[in-house]
Amino acid sequence: MIMSKRATPLLLILLLFAKAALAADIVGQASIIDGNTLEIQGIRIYLWGIDAPESTQLCRGPDFKLYRCGANAANQLDGFIAQRPVRCSSMYEDQYGRTVATCFVGSVDLGEWLVSNGLALDWPNYSGGRYRAAEREADRSARGIWAGSYVAPWLYRACIRSGGKPADCSDDANAHP
Repeated sequence: MIMSKRATPLLLILLLFAKAALAADIVGQASIIDGNTLEIQGIRIYLWGIDAPESTQLCRGPDFKLYRCGANAANQLDGFIAQRPVRCSSMYEDQYGRTVATCFVGSVDLGEWLVSNGLALDWPNYSGGRYRAAEREADRSARGIWAGSYVAPWLYRACIRSGGKPADCSDDANAHP
């Protein structure tokens, strides 16, 4: 195959973009920070499009007893990953310096897995509703936080920032938002 002199620079540019896209993948053993944050090779990664309860956040189970739903989400994620390699495709860096990415164990999208198990919520402001169907199914099946009551993680954080205490900011025994 013979290339023109004009095609060669274009091909080089395309190859550089392809290499940059591949370099954005982060692969390795993950340490779980919380229900939607992991660390691979020293890189803090926030799972794109979802929001999981905070580590200090409490939810009410179907028995109306409080439990640490944020810690539960992190523990369940850790158990699911089970030291298997995680592959993350970086999307951008957030204001806290975390890499925001979609991450997979094999072919399983960790964000979708968390939402479908009721351990996190679809965050439509960021996901555009990508995990909406998984969330509806978790709600219908009363999985995870959907089995009782909870406060959306973004509302919990706002309450804490305004000086609230974790137990006061967590408790919404009336229903889910």
